[in-house]
Amino acid sequence: MEPSYLRLAQTGELADRAREAVTRLAHCELCPRRCRVDRLADARGFCRVGRQAQVASFNLHFGEEEVLVGEGGSGTIFFAGCNLGCVFCQNWDISHDSRLEWEVEAGELAAMMLELQAMGAANINLVTPSHVVPQILEALVLAAQGGLRLPLVYNTGGYDAPETLELMDGVVDIHMPDVKMADPDAAATYLLARDYPERAQEAVRRMHAQVGDLVVDQGGLALRGLLVRHLVMPGGLAGTAEWMRFLAREISPDTWINIMDQYRPCGQAGNHPAIARPVEAGEYRQALGLAREAGIQRIDRRSGHFFARLLKHVGLTGPGGP
Repeated sequence: MEPSYLRLAQTGELADRAREAVTRLAHCELCPRRCRVDRLADARGFCRVGRQAQVASFNLHFGEEEVLVGEGGSGTIFFAGCNLGCVFCQNWDISHDSRLEWEVEAGELAAMMLELQAMGAANINLVTPSHVVPQILEALVLAAQGGLRLPLVYNTGGYDAPETLELMDGVVDIHMPDVKMADPDAAATYLLARDYPERAQEAVRRMHAQVGDLVVDQGGLALRGLLVRHLVMPGGLAGTAEWMRFLAREISPDTWINIMDQYRPCGQAGNHPAIARPVEAGEYRQALGLAREAGIQRIDRRSGHFFARLLKHVGLTGPGGP
């Protein structure tokens, strides 16, 4: 299946969208924060990123969902800065440190995409992209001209503006929002965004309308569609029951969902007693049960084959290895 953006690149629409997106930086309303700062003049709003995107790292990632990793790994580009203020952020230094580094111009970002493709990546996985959509589009025009042919993954925290998602319609192949709090009070406390539940639900609806349910090839590799992540939080603070009902009833019972159990207190979580502990095994099992009760049909699982490849990548051997 040919990546969606190639058709737009051939007609010139991709370049048109990139130019339109860049103009929006002058009065930035790319995300629901709507800071309205002039990022073309390098002013900084909530995300702390100005005219150029900032990249923390790019590499082949073998710890993503199996449907994204394939044999070669997911080609992840980790953008610095973020439009959310998660107090428990596991990438606190990347997302919240004001001393951000490694600003990249469009040509440099395009070169990263092409290098990941040359390394054997299964896709280009854009991590925390909501605040740098114009910069991504600029780079994608150049990358497509340079021979990029990999699916594009929009790996977001879910706090996305509908107007910005419209720019990515026909560009993104795989939308991957990480849906967090379902309660406005919890979202205000732990994400610094009271309107997060409403905005994230609207974003997921638009993402599904753009790409539909997840489609995988015969080898189990994702080609196109929606893949939702949900991090289980202590004491049910993530609103798992509400999110699962929403996804099953208002999106699709065939939504591919990864219910994640890896929460650990990071960032400033220690200042919030309710989340200052890891998730317990029983809480995770309950979350899985809530998904099934809601009618979710496709819950992400990792096979023994996947873990064998992961161990091989890090230079170890699994059970039965040499």
